[in-house]
Amino acid sequence: MSEPTEALAAAPPPPEAPETPPPGRRSVTARATLAGSVVSLLLIAAIVLGSRLLRDFDSALLPYAVATVFLAFGVAYRYTVWVSAPGARRLFRQGFGSFFSADNFRKAPTALPKMIATYLGFQKFLGARSRARWAAHQLIFWGCILAALITFPLTWGWFTFTSDSGSGPGYDMRIWGFKVLGFDSLNILGWLMFHGLDVAAVLVIPGASYFLWRRMKDRGAITGQRFAYDLLPLICLIVISVTGLLLTFSSIFLHGGGYEFLAILHMVSVVFTLIYIPFGKFFHIVQRPAAVGMQLFKYTARQDEQIFACKRCGEPIDTTPYVENLRGTMQDLGLDFNAFVEYCPRCKRVLRGNAYLTDVKKGFK
Repeated sequence: MSEPTEALAAAPPPPEAPETPPPGRRSVTARATLAGSVVSLLLIAAIVLGSRLLRDFDSALLPYAVATVFLAFGVAYRYTVWVSAPGARRLFRQGFGSFFSADNFRKAPTALPKMIATYLGFQKFLGARSRARWAAHQLIFWGCILAALITFPLTWGWFTFTSDSGSGPGYDMRIWGFKVLGFDSLNILGWLMFHGLDVAAVLVIPGASYFLWRRMKDRGAITGQRFAYDLLPLICLIVISVTGLLLTFSSIFLHGGGYEFLAILHMVSVVFTLIYIPFGKFFHIVQRPAAVGMQLFKYTARQDEQIFACKRCGEPIDTTPYVENLRGTMQDLGLDFNAFVEYCPRCKRVLRGNAYLTDVKKGFK
C-alpha cells in the first residue's frame, strides 16, 4: 500500500548528490594528466642520460631543472586540453596534416620553409598592425630564444665548459660529454659564449618595456587587459633580464657584492615564470606551429584555385576547404548558424541588420 500524500509532502527532500564532472570532462583531464606525466618522465630521463648519469649535472641549478620539469608537465597538460576542444581539434588536425603532407610538399616545396621563417621567425603579420609592435616583439622573441638555447641545456647538464688549467682562459665546450668547440674566454667569441644571457637580456628589456608602456598608455589596451594575463608576463621578463644583468655587474664591478641576494631573486623570478608559462599568455608560443599548418592548408588550396565566393555578393571569402572546415567546427559546437560562414563580413552585417529590422524593430512600431 502506498504512503499518503500528506506524508510524502511532509517528508524531508532527499539529500542532493554531490556534483561530479561530466564523463567527457573527466576523460579529458585524465588524458591531459597522463600526457603531462609521460612528457615529464621523458624529460627527467633525458636530463639523467644527457648529463651522463648526472655526472655533468650542476646541483646549484637544481631549482631551474625542477621548474623545467613542471613546465613540461604544464605544457603537455594544457596542450592536451586545448586540442580536445572541437575548434582546436580541427585546427590541430588540419594544420599538422598540412604540415606533414607529402602532397603539399610536392605542390609547393618552398612554401613551408618560407612560412616558418616569416610566420614563426619574423612574424611579418605583426608588421601590418604596427612597425613598433613588430620590432618590440622581435626583440622579445629572439632574446627569449637565445636565453632558452643557453639556459635549458646548461640547466640539464647537457652543456659543460671545462678548462685544463681550472681557471682559463682556454675553455672547451662539451655537449653530452663530447668536445664540440675550444675557445679563448678573452676574445670576442669567448666573451659571447660567457655573456650570451646578457645579450638576451639587452634584447628583451626594451621590447618588454615597450609593451608594458603601451599597456599603460593605450586606451584600447587598457580596456581589455588583465594584470595576471597581460602585465605579469612582461614584468617577469623585465625582472629576469634586469637581475641577470645585475649579476654580471656585481661579479665584474662589485667583486661579488650582493651577488647571493641577486642570484636568489633571479632564480625565483625564472622558476616562477617557467611554471607560469603554460597557464598564461606565453602559451601561444606552443600553439603557433598549428597556425602555421593552417596557413599552409589555406595556401595550397589557393594554389589549386579552390576559392569560396560569398553567396550574396559573389566576392571571394576564403578557400573552400577552410570554409568547409569552419562549417564543420560550427556543427561540432552545436551552433545552428553554420550556414553563416557562406557570407562575407559585409553581407553578414547586412543580413544581421535586416533581421533586426524585420524581427526586432518591427515589434516597437
